[in-house]
Amino acid sequence: MKNLIPKALRKGETIGLISPSSHCAYPEKIGLAITYLEKNGYRVKLSSHLNCIDTNPAVADREKLHDIHEMFSDPDVRAIFCLRGGAGSARLLNKLDYTLIARNPKILAGYSDITALSLALYAKTGLVSFSGPMAATELYAPTPYTEEHFWGVLTSPSYALSITNHTLHPISAISEGVAEGQLIGGNLSVLSAMIGTPYLPQFKETLLFLEDVNEPAYRIDRMLSHLSNAGLLSRCRALLFGQFSSEPLEASEAERLKNIFDYYSELNPQATSLSGLSYGHIRDLMTIPIGARFRVSVTASGSFTLGALDPVIAE
Repeated sequence: MKNLIPKALRKGETIGLISPSSHCAYPEKIGLAITYLEKNGYRVKLSSHLNCIDTNPAVADREKLHDIHEMFSDPDVRAIFCLRGGAGSARLLNKLDYTLIARNPKILAGYSDITALSLALYAKTGLVSFSGPMAATELYAPTPYTEEHFWGVLTSPSYALSITNHTLHPISAISEGVAEGQLIGGNLSVLSAMIGTPYLPQFKETLLFLEDVNEPAYRIDRMLSHLSNAGLLSRCRALLFGQFSSEPLEASEAERLKNIFDYYSELNPQATSLSGLSYGHIRDLMTIPIGARFRVSVTASGSFTLGALDPVIAE
């Protein structure tokens, strides 16, 4: 399947806000995010059921699906930003109108639970989406690093040629080397739950990037073993481990995670492997184009490059 590349976002264009996962308990953050986007020169359109709360999943799903389809079909909306993650987007996958979305390729931005939506859209339509900051979790008050990477990737076709890690996130080389392939990944808990469904993209020449939060090392181990037992890790050309906590880990837990990452990397000795990517539930957050072809290289000293081989955004 050929990749669908959305058009770059330009000043004055309209950004639609949707909430396909959990609602935001702090509505003031939504207001701050809208102000931030407008100050940056964009118009903002709120989906019909933005941040609605309904404990009945059938009702909630109808509202979420309506809003997703509404934004993709609206000719005035050029990009769609998710409000936050949480839970719930996986329930939508077998009800999405993929034909409608494929006819109207647009920027979709979000991470965490939005991983399910992004991976399904890529598997079913080839649409490249952007695993990065969301309105009520980062964009209401983004850090300079998060801000630069996000707008750079979404607005400049040349920006993704070289994506840099944050200086406070040192790269650790597990297996040095150079690899080329398609970036597939996101939140480990969400991705591992998609194994065996038609909504997980094929793993072929894959650069797998992963993050998680609030998960102890033994659960990370269990989920990675699931990927390994399903034969997915062996198909990867690179394993890129991001941040697995929003706060510094205790030394013992950090050592456990290191050993786990080393173990699963050793199961695929041909793959380039590293940890420390500036990606996860962190303030300084990299934006990663899901489905795009990239080259990654890492040396034993931790020297690291990541860059797109094909456009991730169209002029």
